[in-house]
Formats: sequence, C-alpha cells, structure tokens
Amino acid sequence: MANLKEIRNRITSVSSTMQITSAMKMVSAAKLKKAQDAITAMRPYADKLTELLQSLSATLDADSGSKFSTQREVKKVLIVAITSNRGLAGAFNSNIIKEVNKLTSETYANKDVSYLAIGKKANDAFKKSNKVIANHSDVFDDLTFDNVAAIAQDLMNRFVAEEFDKIEIVYNKFKNAATQIVMTEQFLPIVPIEGEAVNNADYIFEPSKVEIVEQLIPKSLKTQLYKGVRDSFASEHGARMTAMHKATDNATELRDQLKLTYNKARQAAITNEILEIVGGAEALNN
Repeated sequence: MANLKEIRNRITSVSSTMQITSAMKMVSAAKLKKAQDAITAMRPYADKLTELLQSLSATLDADSGSKFSTQREVKKVLIVAITSNRGLAGAFNSNIIKEVNKLTSETYANKDVSYLAIGKKANDAFKKSNKVIANHSDVFDDLTFDNVAAIAQDLMNRFVAEEFDKIEIVYNKFKNAATQIVMTEQFLPIVPIEGEAVNNADYIFEPSKVEIVEQLIPKSLKTQLYKGVRDSFASEHGARMTAMHKATDNATELRDQLKLTYNKARQAAITNEILEIVGGAEALNN
C-alpha cells in the first residue's frame, strides 16, 4: 500500500504542475496577441524609414558622411544582448547567450568585448565577466519607444565618444509562436549602402539632404533598437506559450501513465488480498 500512496502523491504533483503550465500557456497566449500586433504594425514603418534613409544616404558625397557612419579600427566592441527577465521559455534565452558567446570567442576573439544587457537573463549570464556596462532589465516593465530610445541615445553617445568602435545587437526575431530567429545586427557604425540610390527621381529637398539624413539617422537607430526589443518581447511570449503547451502535454501523458500504473498496482494488491483470504479459508477447512 506504501507503493500505492507514493503513486497517488506523484499523480497529485503532476496534476498540479499541469494546471500551472496550462495557466502559464493561456497567459502567454493573451500577451502574445498584443505583442504580435505591436511588432506587426511597427515593421512597415521601420522598414520604410530605413529605405528612405538608404535612398538619401546613397546620393550623398563621401565627405558628407555622418558621425554615426565613421569606420574605425575595431578594438573595442559592445554587444547588446536582448533576452527576457524570466525563464520557462524553452531555448529562447539560451540561444541568445550561445550566439553572444560565439561572437565573443570567434568573431571578436582578439577584441575587447563588453556587454549591455536588456533582460535579466542576459545580465545573469555575463555579469561574472565584469564586462556588463549596463543592465536595462526594467525596460520590460514599461516597454515604450521613449524608454528604449534613451538606451539607443546612450549607445550613440558612447560610439561618438569612441568608447566603442563597433556595436552589435543580438535578439530573437519573431516569426510565429513556434519559431524565433536569432538575429545579429550591426547597430553602429551604420552599414555602408551598397549599390546605387534606391530612387533616382529628381526631388527638391528642404532642408538639404545632409540635414535630413542627420535628423533621420538618430531616429532610425532608435527605431531599430525598439524594433529589436519589440521582436524579442513577442518572441518571448511565443516561446513560452509553445514551451508551456509541450509541458502540459508531457504532464498529461505522465499523469495518464501514472494512473495506469496505479490501477495495475491496486488490482494486484486486491488480487493478493483475495488469494490470502481464500488460502486462509482453505486452511481452516483442512
């Protein structure tokens, strides 16, 4: 009977876990819808802003380059790692940490690499290296453009001040609830535009092209970082919803197996008791 009690306790424990994972799945599904709508609505604007900036930049003279496009010898690199503040999201966070470690050990093996963490999991992963210059985990408490723009402005200031020669962003791009793509994007300096101008139409610019580009570049960089954070936020809820869905299915399967084991053990115990009673009765008759 002790064995039966142990199985009953396991069934109760698994059932409780299944209720928790099922609830977390529903919460993430509700949050995912809002986050997905936000990134879907933002992408056309971000893409159009980038297209406009590229079109104008391609028509400028080399001497009219921006301070944000200055190419320097890469000695000091900053990697912006965007993760979540919580776990239970499958490989969502570990994929980012692996990619950042790969960049550090391979791409920038002989460089001075520092990190800026957006998300508690990134900060926890890299704080032991004493190379985390800032932790902005609180940005997810109030995810607005202004809050992310302040981080982007800090990055731009550090680049202009030559604290870093190159800044990379690593994040999960949202594709759907089951798929997140690890992205590595160069934030600064601005990637040189290849090819000819996108639009060769003869426009009259007011103010000048240079002034327009100088105003567009900071806005474009802030939008780029905000899009990355928004993508990561949507990906987090998609990954957690998928992970909790799988966890709920596994818990259901385990519970059913335990119930089957319990019924077999209970049937065996009852059979043994009947055999003992029959054996005792035959002994009395003899």
